Amino acid sequence: MRSDLTEVASTYMSLKRRGRNMVGLCPFHGEKTPSFNIYTENNSFYCFGCGAGGDVITFIMKIENLDYIEAVRFLAQRAGLSMPENNYDDSMMQLRKRIYEANRSAARFFHNVLYSNEGRAGLEYLYSRGLTDKTIRHFGLGFAPDNRFALSNFLRDKGYRENELVQANLVYKNKSGKGTNDRFYNRVMFPIIDVRGNVIAFGGRIMTDQKPKYLNTSDTPVFKKSGNLFSLNNAKKTTDRTLILCEGYMDVIAVNQAGFENAVATLGTALTSEQAVLMKRFADDVIICYDADEAGQKATQRAIDILRKAGLNIRILTVPQGKDPDEFIRKQGSNGGAAFYNLVKDSKNDVEYRLNKIKSKYNMKVADQRVRYLNEAIKSLSSLEDDIEQQIYASKLADETGVQKESILSSLRSFRRKNERNQEKKIQRQMYADLSGRDDKINPQHRSEPKATNAEEMLISLVINHPDIASYVYDKITEKSFVTDFNMKLYGYIMDRIERGYEPLTSAGEDFTQDEISKIYGIAHRTITAKVSKELVDEYIKIILQEKNKVNKEDFKSLTPEEMREFIKKQRERRE
Repeated sequence: MRSDLTEVASTYMSLKRRGRNMVGLCPFHGEKTPSFNIYTENNSFYCFGCGAGGDVITFIMKIENLDYIEAVRFLAQRAGLSMPENNYDDSMMQLRKRIYEANRSAARFFHNVLYSNEGRAGLEYLYSRGLTDKTIRHFGLGFAPDNRFALSNFLRDKGYRENELVQANLVYKNKSGKGTNDRFYNRVMFPIIDVRGNVIAFGGRIMTDQKPKYLNTSDTPVFKKSGNLFSLNNAKKTTDRTLILCEGYMDVIAVNQAGFENAVATLGTALTSEQAVLMKRFADDVIICYDADEAGQKATQRAIDILRKAGLNIRILTVPQGKDPDEFIRKQGSNGGAAFYNLVKDSKNDVEYRLNKIKSKYNMKVADQRVRYLNEAIKSLSSLEDDIEQQIYASKLADETGVQKESILSSLRSFRRKNERNQEKKIQRQMYADLSGRDDKINPQHRSEPKATNAEEMLISLVINHPDIASYVYDKITEKSFVTDFNMKLYGYIMDRIERGYEPLTSAGEDFTQDEISKIYGIAHRTITAKVSKELVDEYIKIILQEKNKVNKEDFKSLTPEEMREFIKKQRERRE
């Protein structure tokens, strides 16, 4: 089975042809300039922005949050094929499957408890917040009884093992280490469901004044808090590619009940770039609908930058009188949906929102404050990449302040040049970090052995892209001559694959972690368009052998007189 990466990736993102390759905005990090490349000749991808790389299986693993075998099954089903029953190690897949099943069983348990005597307090709370039974059922809301063993006892009776429940974060080991306690008790429960319909986690609101008010599932093999959104499974069904981003579960549910099914929320944390990129898969526009208090306004400012980097259009919905969306809709009674629709319709784009926030700090009737407003506004506008946007808002500032538009544009150009210089410095610092290996977490020896690491990576890259030179290379240098451990392992792996008649990286996703895969494909793409020559290969081999034969200061101190003489002899022979 060979799934075409371009065909698969195009269902998640827009791609354009550039020469022999396909390019697009990376689906794994926020960006406005395409840096995601698909190399059609070898069916692989690499992003020069975030370093993600791999083959079609790796792509599905990363974008669908699947393990290797699950990704293979996913692609097989997509192609209408049955998965061959080989002796794969599917222990992680089986664990993930059990966690999904345990979460679903837990969700049913919580929902049933909600409509029992044990859940009366939770049900009354939800009714007091204006929710109907239809809405409660739609979201699968429930209640965790005030008993630290109720859920675990129920799930054990269903055949779930303690390890599975701990891995699902439904229970945790108690202090004695001899048993477990339920993670959630005496809380209204909100199931978190992914876009494929799996219950992946829970949020729970306590019924007392105990802290924290909201408790969420920690990261598990099926759930990453920073990479998921509450109610995205509902929002993705809408035809309008617009999402309403709320602060919490109750806001989302209230907005949904009022007729807006495209509402989502983060999961107890501030908005992340991963969540913004996830939104980009399902939307072009995001309406930020955070609380009107100071914390909500700060969160709005931060979200604007993150969403813009993901290439999303942004509007800001302001709820009057400092209310949150849930409270506002309830106060409007039967007119709540229509009133909220008017707020959506009147929402301002993010540039207007920021300019209004800046303007509110100054008295425009006082000359020096008007100047300060203008300078701060120009600085804000200088971050806009679109020249037309800058022209439009420069005209608005000119009208507001009485300053000539050309003077404002001149200041904008000055700020922009400064931003560009700062960006260039940032890129240079990153290039230096990449070359020095300062941030190389996969190959930590890179930092102390930059010359050897670079030569090793270039040689490995040439072998990956030109497997026909493998025998020539291996006759001259084996993995034992490599300086850094990771590259030694990778070189041996690739040579073994080629010797057995396989493509160098076709099963790498099964044998390396996702971070290692990204590193490996980053190495592979260093010479993907390079012409190979005997002289070039020999030069990299020579450098690796020279670096391997170096003796560091500590090693030198520990040499015996006989070893010292032997070392000096070898050095003379190498120079002759």
